[in-house]
Amino acid sequence: MRELLPDLENWLNAGERVALATVISTWGSAPRRAGSVMAISERGGIAGSVSGGCVEGAVIQAAQEVLETQRPQRLHFGVADETAWDVGLACGGEIDVFVQPVSGKIFEPLISRLREDKASVLSTVITGEENILGSQNLSDEKGKVLASSDGLIALIELSDQPRIVAGENIEIFLNPLPASPTLVTIGGVHIAIALSKIARALNFRTIVVDPRRAFGTAERFPEIDKLIQAWPQEAYAQHPLNSSTAVASLSHDPKIDDPALIAALSSNAFYVGALGSKKTQEKRHQRLLEAGLSEEKLARLHAPIGLEIGAVTPEEIALAIMAQVVATFRR
Repeated sequence: MRELLPDLENWLNAGERVALATVISTWGSAPRRAGSVMAISERGGIAGSVSGGCVEGAVIQAAQEVLETQRPQRLHFGVADETAWDVGLACGGEIDVFVQPVSGKIFEPLISRLREDKASVLSTVITGEENILGSQNLSDEKGKVLASSDGLIALIELSDQPRIVAGENIEIFLNPLPASPTLVTIGGVHIAIALSKIARALNFRTIVVDPRRAFGTAERFPEIDKLIQAWPQEAYAQHPLNSSTAVASLSHDPKIDDPALIAALSSNAFYVGALGSKKTQEKRHQRLLEAGLSEEKLARLHAPIGLEIGAVTPEEIALAIMAQVVATFRR
């Protein structure tokens, strides 16, 4: 959804009506997963995607009808094997797409939360009586309803994955919109320069933390999102770790790495890794145990950091680290 933000803001600010198409379910090999979205403006602007082929054409046509009638549509695309590749649905894949007008009651606060990079859940009635079809709730990640269109019933439940939940004569599609994945790198060493570039290319927010002024400089990291010249504890206070955060500890200095790891392993960061040889890791493991971390928490630590790809150069090591971060994130 965040990739649509610039276009959504431009269209809505210009007074255009906008339709939103959302993949609500898939079967077989589909090019876009449930929760994927495409926005279509009344003047023909397009942002995002729901498939890889001419299914988009049918969705765009339906979106224009939805904007004229203000009535949502649920579309089903099932593709035979012999024609699957022509429309981007491999090996007979099928998708359901829900198309609805964008509601200002929902999208004004949603756009604000997307801009501030706050996690949200968007729930939509996809089956039900006509007067509530397409009604939506916007809630935070804890389930607190922040905005509602057309008196939508309270959110049935939360989910960290897009899915359909059913009630009596009603179905609601839950689409979680987590905060952007963030890579926090502890230590502005040479590997961190390459790592930050790869992370940015993969649409991760990038934060580098180093209290050492010689390492943590804007000249060394001109393109990252945030440079924090402070100790890890202070940095985490500024940017609390959450389930969308990965932490890579690279400083080679226990005075910096150990506090960073203790806090990170006690948080719900989805990935925590530390640079160093096996011998270094053994010594670190003992220090962290003595500092009060349990074996259960230490089991979360990726150390030595990165996938085993025979990496030698800083760039190769950065690639190995980021590959492991992405693998953990996608799991």
